[in-house]
Amino acid sequence: MRDLKPLLSYLKVYRKKLYLGFLFILLSITCQSIYPMIIGSAIDDISKNDFRYSLLSYISMGLGLVIIGGIFLFFTRQTIIVVSREIENDLRNKFFSTLQFLPKSFFDKFSTGDIMARANNDINNVRNLLGPGIMYSVQTFFRTVIIFSILVSIDFKITVIALIPLLFITLFVYKVMKVTYKRSLLVQEAFSNMSTKAQENFSGIRVVKSYVREKFEINEFTKIAGDYQKKSLSLARIQSYSFPMMFLFTGLSIILVIYFGGLGVINNTFSIGNIAEFVVYLNQLTWPMIALGWVTNLVQRAIPSMKRLTDIMEWKSDTLNCDGLNKTNIDIEGNIEFKNVFFKYPDTDNYVLKDINLFIPRGSSLGIIGFTGSGKTTLINLITRLYEVSEGEILLDGKNIKDFSRYELRKAIGMVPQESFLFSDTIGNNIAYSSESIDEDLLIKSSAIAGLQKDIEDFPEKFFTKIGERGITLSGGQKQRTSLARAVYKNPKILILDDSLSSVDTVTEKEILKNLSEFMKNRTTIIVSHRTATIMDCDKIIVIDDGKIVEQGTHNELCEQKGIYYRLYMKQIIEQELKEI
Repeated sequence: MRDLKPLLSYLKVYRKKLYLGFLFILLSITCQSIYPMIIGSAIDDISKNDFRYSLLSYISMGLGLVIIGGIFLFFTRQTIIVVSREIENDLRNKFFSTLQFLPKSFFDKFSTGDIMARANNDINNVRNLLGPGIMYSVQTFFRTVIIFSILVSIDFKITVIALIPLLFITLFVYKVMKVTYKRSLLVQEAFSNMSTKAQENFSGIRVVKSYVREKFEINEFTKIAGDYQKKSLSLARIQSYSFPMMFLFTGLSIILVIYFGGLGVINNTFSIGNIAEFVVYLNQLTWPMIALGWVTNLVQRAIPSMKRLTDIMEWKSDTLNCDGLNKTNIDIEGNIEFKNVFFKYPDTDNYVLKDINLFIPRGSSLGIIGFTGSGKTTLINLITRLYEVSEGEILLDGKNIKDFSRYELRKAIGMVPQESFLFSDTIGNNIAYSSESIDEDLLIKSSAIAGLQKDIEDFPEKFFTKIGERGITLSGGQKQRTSLARAVYKNPKILILDDSLSSVDTVTEKEILKNLSEFMKNRTTIIVSHRTATIMDCDKIIVIDDGKIVEQGTHNELCEQKGIYYRLYMKQIIEQELKEI
């Protein structure tokens, strides 16, 4: 139950509505509890043929109590169930907000499908506990106390005899709880696996179709779905015992009442009306006993679900220090210095970057090149603090980069990643993503610098053209240029391009680099590329190999060294000449 403690803060916010709901429950049950008395009195009057009230009066009183009780039950659901929906909304918003500030290392560990499963299935399980779970628990408590008091006042001995079978329900529920918890946790993990598989398949549907792997993916999903089905059925089998056993015990209670109550009627210590009251009251206790088992199942589902949610919401977040954003006015010039920087990814032993010492003056351009996996992208991710250095320090304008809030730092950086991600929105909104409002002139200027203006002119609705999920309607080159235009629109002090022109042909690339040359003035620019032609005009170029800077200098200086850069340069020249032939 410790895992459910975080919910107390949510319940406190809506405690007034909950208390009102509890009052409606009490009033509804009070009406329902009086109803059997009227039935018992009516039956006694009929059996004696001595009417204190007319049958129509009994019917009117009974009908009135049913209607009033139903109205209070309606108000109960309008308070407690509505509160559960409001808490569900708060919990989902908190969960989403938490995800926005979690570090990159978190998303390296958790798959999208797993996160989506927690956001949907687990939050829904918690909501069921807070809504039906609380409502039926309180109803069970009030109904049991009130009905037990009434039954004792009628006949203590028969009450005890009738309630003995019902006590076995509690024992049975306790035994089932432990098994239900374990199997419920397995079901939720299997659901996460199934969600992950589906999400990956839908996201990579073009790859699936390109390699004609539809049947393979169907078979793989069938296996995972089969595992989910197997574990769900295992849980359902345990739960399926609950209702039959509860009906068995409540049925046994009624039989005992009829037997011992019948003996009382024979001995004139009990009336037929009393038997009718007992039967109706025990029927009213049947649902609370069933609800007890159902609520137990809800609790056993909610506990692991809340734990899975808490595991994420208590994850150490990337604090942006966004308080007073409009007042933030940090003048970042753009001098960047790496001093004895080492880095290894969390939970790994091998260093990806080793002893990096580098100075990038403000307003200058740096080109980075190296073989795949050499550490180029990792190096620039340290500048944006997507990861923190393991050893050493990075200075920005002479201050440790950690002295800047992530908000201040990232506000000054325009980042164009290797994989261009676009939102399912208009192309204009994607470009102007960094701004609350759209500046049309800046939109046109940014798209022109990125070499995208001609493409946009050909789109049916220009900047208002919807580009589909992840920009599926655009080509790879158009996606990269849109991502570049987004960074240019931001007008950052530091511009970082991480192999962001790899899908663009060489002619278009030259045009874009020419457009960027003016934009890059007085702006610190870092360009990562596998093409020497992309970075050859940079003020300084470094070559990274196995996490170390092995060469650095201008294009001409590196060519004179006859090292890795020179070999890459000559190889790419020959490849280009062969293409032209």
